[in-house]
Amino acid sequence: MNNPIPIKELIGDAKTIGIAGHIRPDGDCIGSCMTLYNYIEKNFPDIQVKVYLEKIKDKFLFIKNSEKIDSNGYDGTEYDLFFSLDCADLERLGLNKEFFEHAKRTACIDHHISNGGYADYNYILPNASSACEVLYDLLDVSLFDKSIAEPMYTGIAHDSGVFRFQSTTSKTMNVAGKMLDFGINANKILEETYYKKTYAQSQVAGRLQLESVRFMDNRCIFAYATTKLMDFYGVTTKDLDSVVAQLRNIEGIEVAIFMYQIGEMKYKVSMRSQDLVDVSVIASYFGGGGHVRAAGFDTVGDVHDIINNISEQIEKQMS
Repeated sequence: MNNPIPIKELIGDAKTIGIAGHIRPDGDCIGSCMTLYNYIEKNFPDIQVKVYLEKIKDKFLFIKNSEKIDSNGYDGTEYDLFFSLDCADLERLGLNKEFFEHAKRTACIDHHISNGGYADYNYILPNASSACEVLYDLLDVSLFDKSIAEPMYTGIAHDSGVFRFQSTTSKTMNVAGKMLDFGINANKILEETYYKKTYAQSQVAGRLQLESVRFMDNRCIFAYATTKLMDFYGVTTKDLDSVVAQLRNIEGIEVAIFMYQIGEMKYKVSMRSQDLVDVSVIASYFGGGGHVRAAGFDTVGDVHDIINNISEQIEKQMS
């Protein structure tokens, strides 16, 4: 499953190629999909290639060809080859799942520990910082240009927490460093896509931190956002992606939990840990997935019941 095959060989005689990533695409999902799209468009001009993702944030529109992303879902097209990137399981392809199911051949390139391999070809490295880092193994860097380097750097930087998370290795740094050689503006990418927040985002993040609750001898913390709260501040779920990381950064915290409402008594749960707890195990228990230090799942129930259930699983690892 982890035998790297060059993209050129994977493509073979394919004339049409589709690319998709997970629902609610983040920096690494967008970065890996657009890296592959731009690589194929530049180096295989005779191939028809298209990328499918849910609508991306405006801050990622600096990536070349990002305006060509199709967010309409399955339209009946049958591809010779379809790539799933940064997607732990088939269901997380969302509206693009049927493209994958109807393709003649499929490939999955990912770094989620919960990914058991669901494609014809699977290249999955759970210890990698990002899907972009995994994808790098399959590409010929001598065929890169700035349009390929920018999304690759963006994906690696985002999923490594700007090179702070434990998944960051010398390889991570080396690959990111090579992208600088193509003239990308790394500082601008990080400032505009990772660090900069709107006033509303800062307001709601402050409110959530103020109302957060510590538990289990103050080693864990949780906060949650209801639809009503998001409406009050004029933000969407996409504006809350940094909250859980901010909670984890609080001194003494081992596990941070953040939930936001996505339906009637339905929540998206994100978890982050420091050193002791493998949150991917907990997420998998509740039907989700992710990484050792960052994972999540969707669930239904009362907020405090959900936290109590998660607490039981945390305690199994911390006791």
